[in-house]
Amino acid sequence: MNIAIALRNEIVRLARKELRTENQALKRAAATHRREIAALKRRAHALEQQLRRLDRAQPAAAAAPPEDPQDAAARLRFSPAGLAALRKRLQLSAHDLGLLAGVSGQSIYNWERGQTRPRTAQLAAVAGLRSIGKKEAAARLQALRDGA
Repeated sequence: MNIAIALRNEIVRLARKELRTENQALKRAAATHRREIAALKRRAHALEQQLRRLDRAQPAAAAAPPEDPQDAAARLRFSPAGLAALRKRLQLSAHDLGLLAGVSGQSIYNWERGQTRPRTAQLAAVAGLRSIGKKEAAARLQALRDGA
């Protein structure tokens, strides 16, 4: 039985030696893979930072392709309450807002009540009025009345 135990111990010793050799090779490969992954992560992070810097450096208007005015007007939103609020903010009558938008006062009333919706060209004109103040609206009205 001593021979059997000695043989088993020798087999276990040789197996451990082989496993240690194989395990060291696997550890080296894993360490190499971890280094490569870390380097790739650093490179990806650097590229993302560079992309963010380039995005900030370019003005938004230059990055966007020129768009068709009809497409831009088609994407504008309209709400009757928003139009009423705009008219109230500018302190204009429906007739005066209609002059600025190039439509009749009755059209403005119908739009505000939700009975009709402005066409694309009219919607673009109304959207242009959103960015003006009372003084500019009054000046434009005066110019329209003087020209007429």
